[in-house]
Amino acid sequence: MIRIRAIVRRVVATAFILGALVGPAPALAADPAPPVIAPGVMIQGIPVEGLTGDEARVVVHDFAVSPYALTFRARSWEVQPWRVGARSHVNLAVSTALAAAPGTKVRLTVSIDFDQLRHYVEKLDGLLSRKPRDAHVRLRHLRPHLSKPRNGYKVVRRPTRTLIKRAIRANSRGPVAVQFRTIKPDVLRSDFKPVVVIRRGSHLLYLYKGSHMRFRARFGVAVGQPIYPTPLGKFTVVTKQKNPWWYPPDSAWAAGASPIPPGPGNPLGTRWMGLSASGVGIHGTPDAASIGYSASHGCIRMRIPDAEWLFERIEVGSTVFIVGA
Repeated sequence: MIRIRAIVRRVVATAFILGALVGPAPALAADPAPPVIAPGVMIQGIPVEGLTGDEARVVVHDFAVSPYALTFRARSWEVQPWRVGARSHVNLAVSTALAAAPGTKVRLTVSIDFDQLRHYVEKLDGLLSRKPRDAHVRLRHLRPHLSKPRNGYKVVRRPTRTLIKRAIRANSRGPVAVQFRTIKPDVLRSDFKPVVVIRRGSHLLYLYKGSHMRFRARFGVAVGQPIYPTPLGKFTVVTKQKNPWWYPPDSAWAAGASPIPPGPGNPLGTRWMGLSASGVGIHGTPDAASIGYSASHGCIRMRIPDAEWLFERIEVGSTVFIVGA
């Protein structure tokens, strides 16, 4: 035991002496500083001189994800690059900048997913395109009023894709104008045909004309008997005939009757204006005493001179409203 202790004392003493002779252990060397980009170097117009690779990536990435501005007529909005298929190669640009000579201008390369761009423009077409709207007529307080027509718009896809591709490749954020064509309505207020309003309960017929549906004339009429009422609703003039024949309708009240040629005894008078309601029309009548009453079998009777006057002023396609007032 005494001998082991002596050996340990000699080992410790030797280590102390050697430590004194060798001196303290040297400190570990510090990591080298990361390389920085040379003076005057720019990536797509963005100054990156003196920045490390990580710092430059942050700056260039912020630009790369900035949205594109799009416009359509008076509207404007922003769209993220990935939605139009744009992908900027930031790492490649930064690596090039780190190796570039002072004053170099490095381009930020952008690739395009054409399927994604096509999909986005198709979506724009669905959202922005609209059909034209014709002027149409409706009754308001028993008077006809014309709605305002509206243009339609159709997004033109290929030119729109071309402009977006140019902006992507140029690293421009726009604004990019979505291309479209205007579609005019077929029927304007100025094109609208005259309108007739028949007040069945009052036994009166009114004529309105023009883009503001001005009142033009009023006539007394006869309408259908209670058992054969004149139908209510919105109809159209589908035929006009001068000096018409009268043909018996397929109805019990006309059973056994024969056709009547034009002439003084014709129940249709000298003019027939057939409506889209089956078997119903506006016509003259030799029975002027029936005007102002519910006396017909469903048609609208007028005095012969009144029917001739109206015949010259309405058209096939004119709207006829029959109301209960």
